[in-house]
Amino acid sequence: MVLNVVEKFVSINGEGAHAGELSAFIRFKGCNLSCSYCDTKWANCKDTEAKHMSPQELSEWVMQQRVINVTLTGGEPLLQKGIEELIELLAGNGIRVEIETNGSIPLEKFAALKHRPVFTMDYKLPSSGMEKFMYTDNFSLLKKSDTVKMVAGSSTDLKRALYIIRKYSLSDRCHIYLSPVFGHIEPSDMVEFMIKHHLNKVRLQLQLHKFIWEPERRGV
Repeated sequence: MVLNVVEKFVSINGEGAHAGELSAFIRFKGCNLSCSYCDTKWANCKDTEAKHMSPQELSEWVMQQRVINVTLTGGEPLLQKGIEELIELLAGNGIRVEIETNGSIPLEKFAALKHRPVFTMDYKLPSSGMEKFMYTDNFSLLKKSDTVKMVAGSSTDLKRALYIIRKYSLSDRCHIYLSPVFGHIEPSDMVEFMIKHHLNKVRLQLQLHKFIWEPERRGV
């Protein structure tokens, strides 16, 4: 069993509940969605080169980095056959495994693993062009350690986010993060929206890596 890896590196988590902490990142090739604002479209192209690595090889690489967090990302990592084996290997070695998933993949079998990973799951808002693919049954599987991330690029997106948060009582279920589409909406406007609608358990989050390095830089 091999997985298609387009890059792996150690950096800080740029977003999520563990933003600012060191993590080993493994980015996998391919995605079933095509968001308008995607900043990793290069990883989803058919002609993008990928290294074929086994779960054991990847687990050994992570252990060599001497970090306690690993972020499996993409693309969409849950499309990779054999990803469950990698999750179990990593978590069995005491690594905190975080899955960055796009919200369209059913999570049941991954949530039922012996070593359940932490999910950072997107809910794609209207400006993404991908909202119709969201699998909302996943919300019932989320725990306090998990995160729903909503990337907003307009006032319409913010209104839709508010509706989804309230409809599914997400603030009582998991972490909720609102993040701006870089360069498309002012973070200050998002703060005003949060104040207006009393979003006390929702956090605004900017992508740290886009402020530390050039926004288009890879491997960070």
